[in-house]
This record gives sequence, structure tokens and C-alpha cells, in this order.
Amino acid sequence: MSQRMGWQRRLYFLIEWLKGFRYFKFGLVGASGTVVNMAVLFVTQEYLFAAIAEPRNRLHASLALAIAVATLNNFTWNRLWTWADRLREAAAQAQPGPAAPTGIAVFLGQLGRYTLASWFGIALQYGLTLWLAHFLHYMLANVIAILLASVSNFLANDRWTFRR
Repeated sequence: MSQRMGWQRRLYFLIEWLKGFRYFKFGLVGASGTVVNMAVLFVTQEYLFAAIAEPRNRLHASLALAIAVATLNNFTWNRLWTWADRLREAAAQAQPGPAAPTGIAVFLGQLGRYTLASWFGIALQYGLTLWLAHFLHYMLANVIAILLASVSNFLANDRWTFRR
């Protein structure tokens, strides 16, 4: 029993240590975004947009909605967790006054930068999924495309959206 507790304790400390690495946090957020993306893609493709007769045409709309919802999910969690330290630093250094941007202006600016920074990854995911869907099931094609696009999304957001 104590040996088992020792293994669980070591695993807990390993996970806590890994959470200090920004890319690991980004990966966990991305994993949650992948679940959101896949769920929205499946529900829209199989049920919501079922009136669109041609499955290939339906995939265009389903994929666009899935990417949009997942992007909002990822932005929210990356802002609150992955790059939260940079937001706290920026808030601490901000000079109060009439010219200081409001909280909503800062939020919308970050959302805009996040979306623009993620644009290449979004375009890459969209195009790759549609292309790979010719050869694979659309869900598997989407997972492969998400994995390939995630690296560019991390780099763009780390260096621009949430820069110091």
C-alpha cells in the first residue's frame, strides 16, 4: 500500500512540475479544445446540418463551426491559465489614467490577436482536414490536422498575443 502511495505521489509531483512549462499547459488546453472541436464537428456533421444532403458540402460548414467554437474555448483557457502570469505582470505594470485601456478593450484586443495569430493554424487545420477526408474518416482527418497545426498556434500566440 505504501509503495502504491509513493508512486501516486511521484506522479502528482511530476504533473505539478510539468504544469510549470507553458507548452505543457498549452497542450492540455489544446486537448480540451480538441474534445470541443470533435464534439461540435460530430454533432453538426451528423445531426445539426443533416439537411445539407451532400456530406462533403456539410463538412465545410461543420468544420468551420467546430473550429470557431474550439478557438473560443482555447482562447479562454489559454488566457486564464497558460499565459495568466503575463496578464498579471501587464496589469501590475499598467499606468492608471484616462488613456489606459478598459478591461473589455484589453480582452477584445487579445481575442483579436489570438484569432489572427491562430489564423495560419486554423487555415492549415481546415485545409488539411478537407484534403485528408478524401482518404480517411473525417474525424481522424481532423485530429491529424489539429496536431499538425498546434505547433504554429503555440509559437504565434506565445510571441505575439500574450507576449511580455
